[in-house]
Amino acid sequence: MPVTQVAVLGECVADAFVVETSDPGELALRVLPGGGPANTATALARLGTPARFLGRISDDAFGALFRRHLAASGVDLTGSVPAPEPSTLAVATVDGEGKAAYFFHSEGTADWRWSPAELTVERLGGAVCLHTGSLALVRAPGAEHIEALLATAARHATVSIDPNVRTALVDPAVYRARMPRWCALADLVKLSDDDLAHIHPGESIDRACDTWHAAGVRLVVVTRGPDGAVVSVDGERAEVPAPATHVVDTVGAGDSFTAGLLHRLHATGSLGGRLDALDLAQAVSAATFAARVAALTCSVAGANPPWAGDLTEENPPAQGPAALASG
Repeated sequence: MPVTQVAVLGECVADAFVVETSDPGELALRVLPGGGPANTATALARLGTPARFLGRISDDAFGALFRRHLAASGVDLTGSVPAPEPSTLAVATVDGEGKAAYFFHSEGTADWRWSPAELTVERLGGAVCLHTGSLALVRAPGAEHIEALLATAARHATVSIDPNVRTALVDPAVYRARMPRWCALADLVKLSDDDLAHIHPGESIDRACDTWHAAGVRLVVVTRGPDGAVVSVDGERAEVPAPATHVVDTVGAGDSFTAGLLHRLHATGSLGGRLDALDLAQAVSAATFAARVAALTCSVAGANPPWAGDLTEENPPAQGPAALASG
């Protein structure tokens, strides 16, 4: 059988973490490669799914870091575009529970400047699935071109979306207004309970899932941190528990969950269409695997997803508080 890829479209972000120094007049930053879509592509490739990243990667020092990181993880970069604009920078602070807050420097950066000439269907390279989301799907001018590509790709590939709401940069009303349109384009929507609270404040998971199914999406997965995840296929729902793990931080955990979900769906031959043959049991199995991937990501610092060999039965997540992707 020919090798089939999962394409991931979106941003690379330089995640800068504050490092304590002995000089009170000095602030040091440790910069790691991040960005939700780039993290998902990295995790997919490390798990063994051929992953193709579609990004506008800057020619600056951060862009060189992104390229090295993605290539070292086995990600195909032939669909990406070299960009003259600077990279997006996010300064991250991590609280006592390992949750990160980000302060973005993103105006005029490379990630959002897609043009119709750059973002053509040929960049997909025949991928069986196109995943996108996060800031790339809401930042102008590129967002409208990404939506146009999703509509074209949906004719022959599975479309997956993770809104990954960033209220520091985008008004939640933007996500609220666009969510019905995204659900009409997508076959799979994964989001966190934090995302849900911003998009449908005060609504239950069940009601929100039913709304999104009515708009057209077949599979919805809502992650709930230590409370696991809810999986909904055409309104039929089940819960998946969060594995126990020692949480260092939750950076990149949601992106790793998405990768684990897509990896398992790819491995079972479910991708490449409208997920018509997918049933709840198969979706739960994929989400259970995804939860393990996310838990392992929580057990290390930064967006550093596991490799396939880290998920053997002989290497389960270390015991400790339950954790799952919360963002």
